[in-house]
Amino acid sequence: MRFIVALFFLPLSLLAQRDSVYVKTDIFTSVYSEVLQQPKWVTYTVQCPNGTAPRTGMDFYSIPGIITSDNDDYANNIYDKGHCAPAADFNCTKEMLYKTFSYVNCVLQNQYLNRGVWRLLEAYERDLAATTGVTVKIKMVYSNTSIKLPTGATVPDGFYKIITYNNRVEKYYFPNTKPTSSDFKQYLIK
Repeated sequence: MRFIVALFFLPLSLLAQRDSVYVKTDIFTSVYSEVLQQPKWVTYTVQCPNGTAPRTGMDFYSIPGIITSDNDDYANNIYDKGHCAPAADFNCTKEMLYKTFSYVNCVLQNQYLNRGVWRLLEAYERDLAATTGVTVKIKMVYSNTSIKLPTGATVPDGFYKIITYNNRVEKYYFPNTKPTSSDFKQYLIK
């Protein structure tokens, strides 16, 4: 009987998925899509460009009341659990660092992009933040042809990253594929 009741409510739970859930923390602000099981956008201000808190033993966690991606979405494929608000930008304390490990701050990002040119751009943000305030907005790009994993999450087609500092704005676009260059300036939109 429980199985039949569960089957009855399953379609209702799928209909209840929200396309845009606003999430505000003291580390980042995000609009998260339960339908995509991925963020639509994330904004943050670099708070700790020279921190040293260790991330040892930390892993991503779900937020109660929000349907997110999970470990299964990142298993046996080329996608990393890419931090949107980077852990290294908030490693002043272990508590602050831990807040970046929420799945609402996590995106399916090509491992070569995440570990390569994207990482270098994050280091650039921290270099800037050593002398001035730096605010970043990441907009994920989805389309009708975005890859939907069998586990339920949707892979972004690409990422816009807008970096604001000293009344300057730099806007980058990265396809969610293996990069063709390790020079992040090659992805700058002019």
